[in-house]
Amino acid sequence: MLKIENLHVRYGNIEALHGISLYVDDGEFVALLGANGAGKSTTLMSIMRLFPPEAPIVKSGTITYKGNDLIPVQPHLVVAKHGIGLVPEGRRIFGNLTVYENLKIATYARKDFNRISNDYEKVFSLFPKLADRKNQRGDTLSGGEQQMLAMGRAFMCGAKFILLDEPSMGLAPLLMQDLFKVLKELNETGTTIFVVEQNAHIALKYAGRAYVMETGNIVMEGSAAELAHNEEIRKAYLG
Repeated sequence: MLKIENLHVRYGNIEALHGISLYVDDGEFVALLGANGAGKSTTLMSIMRLFPPEAPIVKSGTITYKGNDLIPVQPHLVVAKHGIGLVPEGRRIFGNLTVYENLKIATYARKDFNRISNDYEKVFSLFPKLADRKNQRGDTLSGGEQQMLAMGRAFMCGAKFILLDEPSMGLAPLLMQDLFKVLKELNETGTTIFVVEQNAHIALKYAGRAYVMETGNIVMEGSAAELAHNEEIRKAYLG
């Protein structure tokens, strides 16, 4: 579904990704692990084709999605045409809009109007707290509820492939588990998931495969079970 080959990206004169290669097949749940500053968020911003200065410039390599070259594609078309949704680090919901309005604005570019009402029901079924707070402003929600809203918003874009940037950040352990259970349910019902995480424990518990990134390089890959039992990974990320 997604294939990245020998990708080099830069912020100005500083190279942030040094020729990484990875893939995500249709229907997979794949994690990208690594410490803060390893290049994980940079990888997601490169896929979404976000603009500098927030995002880097691709200097060489390829990013293809279902065989289509993403590098010349503008960010809004990555979502609207190709059906890729992003749950950004820090959630970035619209605090002055209600929960329902945050979800509704995500449907702006959709043409499959007959599915939209079903998708609202799906989001409110996955996140009952959002249904209870449907008419509440986003900036009055707890951190966990805002993360639920950010995930629901990505789903309401009509995305069949969702990228998540550190979804567990700042959340209590029980809420982390709940959110990843929802991701697993989405995955099992047809949504492909690619999640960036520092919390290797939770990512390897729910993902099927994983990559490990250090200083802009992919240094290890394999099934989640293999990596969870790898001695180097255990020492570096699992304690």
